[in-house]
Amino acid sequence: MEVSTIVAMIAALSGIALGWIGRTRAFKQEVAQEAGNGAVLRTDVEYIKRGVDDIRADVRVQGQRTDALAERVTRVEESTKQAHKRLDKIEE
Repeated sequence: MEVSTIVAMIAALSGIALGWIGRTRAFKQEVAQEAGNGAVLRTDVEYIKRGVDDIRADVRVQGQRTDALAERVTRVEESTKQAHKRLDKIEE
């Protein structure tokens, strides 16, 4: 065989090997990047879940406050009604 043929074969084989190594490396980097993106997405979803839970707790507390306030208003209305009845008796 001639030297140029041997050099061409070695060049072809090294090209194939370098291409394969490069592709393997790129694949590993792609997998690592996808895993990182998945972790970031999972973290963001957990943060949103915690925020929604906090909002639910706040809404529940506000509902309890509204119920308590409605009860107090009802008592005040009843007391006012009784006071008006007493004033009407006094005026008569």
